[in-house]
Amino acid sequence: MKKILLFGKKGQVGWELQRSLAPLGELIALHSTSTDFCGDLTDLAGVRQTIRKIAPDIIVNAAAYTAVDKAESEPELAHALNAEAPGVIASEAKQQNAWLVHYSTDYVFNGHGDQPFVETDATEPLNTYGKTKLQGEKNIQASGCLHLIFRTSWVYSANGNNFIKTILRLAQQRDKLTVVNDQIGSPTGAELIADITALALLMTKHNPEISGLYHLTASGSTSWYEFAKYILESAESANLPLKIKSTALQPIASSDFPSAAQRPFNSRLSSLKLAKTFDLMLPAWQCGVKRALTEIFNK
Repeated sequence: MKKILLFGKKGQVGWELQRSLAPLGELIALHSTSTDFCGDLTDLAGVRQTIRKIAPDIIVNAAAYTAVDKAESEPELAHALNAEAPGVIASEAKQQNAWLVHYSTDYVFNGHGDQPFVETDATEPLNTYGKTKLQGEKNIQASGCLHLIFRTSWVYSANGNNFIKTILRLAQQRDKLTVVNDQIGSPTGAELIADITALALLMTKHNPEISGLYHLTASGSTSWYEFAKYILESAESANLPLKIKSTALQPIASSDFPSAAQRPFNSRLSSLKLAKTFDLMLPAWQCGVKRALTEIFNK
């Protein structure tokens, strides 16, 4: 039976991965506060020791520094978690001849244009978070380990904190709500990411040539404003008590909503390579959002 080591089990993707990876082998899932083994990615020596003790066949790294704005004032911590730690994990994976699965972001691109980015497009991150995630990718690739790097975007789930939860909370509290309308991307469910991860890992057994970088998002795209509108329309249909109706939602420009980190206007990613390699049809972004909302409404 294969041993699978998962870092970041309490995150949105990590939570779903515990479900999707369990049938594939013996799963050891760690969090930063785990006591049996070190799951704290700031403790590089502890991470090395953990990997050597467990000797996994597969390592899945779902841990990361994801506070995009805060990263501007904590670049060292963001770099440690997003760049240094993945490099160490990849080095150990190489020594163990293990596969490494790692998750990256649309923020490695500058967001110019209106076409979906493909894996071979030039990278040019606009903020510290994107820069550290890109360096993490490079460190993994330089290690020579067998790997699957999945770049994804606008991740949400029924668990944890995310855009869906924020919009629902604010719509129940505020009399006015404005949302940015000039950033475009593909809302992608943690459940979809986890399920595709499991499927991809099943295919790695006899196909080492599929090692590489892939974009993984739901199909279609929308703006944050239209995404929020969809959430509120769904909440209204479910008779959720709201102070703000979807029709009262107000679109604004990014320039009207200043933030510490600059964000790309175009976060579209083309998942064509993923679909072809793994023979998949990626669902429309609305499908996953609808499922997550149903789960949230019924909690």
